[in-house]
Amino acid sequence: MGGCLVVIQNSGMTDARLPLIIYSPAGLVPSAAPVRKATKRLTALGFDVTVDTSALSKQQRFAGDDDVRLAALHRIAGAAPSVALATRGGYGLTRLLDRIDWPLIARSIERGTAWVGYSDVTALQLAALAHKAAGPHKVEEGTTAGFWAGPMACDDFGRADSSEGGDDVTQDCFVEAMAGDLEAIGFRTEVGFDGLDVSGRLWGGNLAVMQSMLGTPHFPQIKKGILFLEDVNEHPYRIERALLQLHQSGILAQQKAIVLGAFTEYRKSPLDRGYNLKTVIAYLRSLTATPILTGLPFGHVPTKVCMPIGRQTNLLVQGRDALLLW
Repeated sequence: MGGCLVVIQNSGMTDARLPLIIYSPAGLVPSAAPVRKATKRLTALGFDVTVDTSALSKQQRFAGDDDVRLAALHRIAGAAPSVALATRGGYGLTRLLDRIDWPLIARSIERGTAWVGYSDVTALQLAALAHKAAGPHKVEEGTTAGFWAGPMACDDFGRADSSEGGDDVTQDCFVEAMAGDLEAIGFRTEVGFDGLDVSGRLWGGNLAVMQSMLGTPHFPQIKKGILFLEDVNEHPYRIERALLQLHQSGILAQQKAIVLGAFTEYRKSPLDRGYNLKTVIAYLRSLTATPILTGLPFGHVPTKVCMPIGRQTNLLVQGRDALLLW
């Protein structure tokens, strides 16, 4: 399932320090240490970093109660920094979707904010698409404003087991994306897709979060798109069940392609008897004509790319080399 990462950039690098706010929209941050380390690392990478006032709040398993986290979202949107970077995912954003001021979020993007994250942040990203608050899907070259599937502060910039706070490829990709220099990412996929050439709006994220939003007003209706998916701590049968719901809802058949990232940290069962993620993917491929590719370097893994959600994107495959460009 792993892919070989290639990052393609243009020549528009800038030395300006981009304002970046670290905030907590979902799960609590157990310790301030990773936030401090992420702040130091992101500053070294050229950002002007501010930590939101409620980033370290705690209420049960959440980074503050719903009102605190909603206020943080609106506060960040009102400030409209160049980058709004979540500390971590966990769970909590789904609680807020009915109350978010979507026009305020849209205005922050009009003013240039790039909202970055993954995992539980998928709920915010998909709902923004549904409520027309994610920015235009056709944008000028070098534009970074909008929603990005990408790293988060604690685990990708504040890890205690890394002198740099996280994976250097992930960090370099993030810097290039936020500077407007990232044009495409490439990876190795399986055989059988040579010559594939499709285009559509890029959307997706965490599979379990996406599944939980089906049938709600916060689920975007995107046809002829390129759908990417990842997940963690989900056994292959649960992954299959979620994918089958997307298939039986007609969503998979409406896409130009499906691109699978990492599905990690699940426990095998003695009852599996050869049943695994490969058999899940093979089964899904037997049900839909939509191409299902693997190998996207994205998910709950150290090395991950940045991808602009909602953008018009091209997916090209030559041999086993896949290129996703915008």
